[in-house]
Amino acid sequence: MLSIVEGLFIFISVSESILGLLGNGFIGLVTCTDCVKTKNFSMISFILTGLATSRICLIWLIIIDGFLKIFFLDIYISGNLTEYFSYAWIIVNHSSIWFATSLSIFCFLKIANFSHHIFLWLKGKINRVLLILMVYLLVSWLFTFPHIVKIISDSKMKNGSSFWPLTMRKHEYFTNQILLNLGVFLLFILCMITCFLLIISLWRHNRQMQLSATGFGDPSTEAHVKAMKVLISFIILFVLYFIGIAIEISCVTQPENKLLFIFGMTTAAIFPWGHSFILILGNRKLKQSAFLACLCFFPRSPAPEEKQLGDYSL
Repeated sequence: MLSIVEGLFIFISVSESILGLLGNGFIGLVTCTDCVKTKNFSMISFILTGLATSRICLIWLIIIDGFLKIFFLDIYISGNLTEYFSYAWIIVNHSSIWFATSLSIFCFLKIANFSHHIFLWLKGKINRVLLILMVYLLVSWLFTFPHIVKIISDSKMKNGSSFWPLTMRKHEYFTNQILLNLGVFLLFILCMITCFLLIISLWRHNRQMQLSATGFGDPSTEAHVKAMKVLISFIILFVLYFIGIAIEISCVTQPENKLLFIFGMTTAAIFPWGHSFILILGNRKLKQSAFLACLCFFPRSPAPEEKQLGDYSL
């Protein structure tokens, strides 16, 4: 029987999941529709579509895995569900973080302004940079999958046909979790470096504008500020996501602490839905499409004196 606080956190996590599915589904739909209209599937379209798809899968994994552990723990540990969820988690979690980091690097290379020859080479070879990141993702999978297979095999040798981490010592369990998420940590560090460099680029650009008395309202400054807001928001949500996952992982060794586990699940679910809405608000095309969609679902009755417009400007 759930307490009132536990029921409240579950309600919040379900609401976050619905918002995440709607937000990421909207991003994927708008991006794919735009590709069909323009007959051009660009790199940014690939990143946004992959990010939305991986986020939808990530939300389903977080909620289904959490609900099974909360309400059907005996069924969860009796069969191979834990093993299947472990494999799916590695693929989906790594892919989601990879697409988000690739988007951050893509925006950084498009917006930032440095005269260093390495940056100029990277800026002119964006597709190659993303290809290198793709190779990194594959290497991360190749490193992680054999490790998780070994962990599951060793656990099954001790417990028969089922895999359950409760049989591991806490030190061993947390060490394995660090090794399994090492690739994700490196992507997060890369994103932090990207954000730091973008801040430096913005600071240098503003200083040049002051010296030339051009002002602060130029398009380059606005693009810097918008990209920096998106990156900082991404990092904050990413930290919350890690905190939530860390809480869930720590609760595996303490299954009686159900409230803390539900709180971790709720915290982790903030990232996949919150970042999608930040992307919608930060992208002109997505923001305009969302505005028009809201007008379709919630039509506004204009006042008698209101002037009718032929189109909508944002």
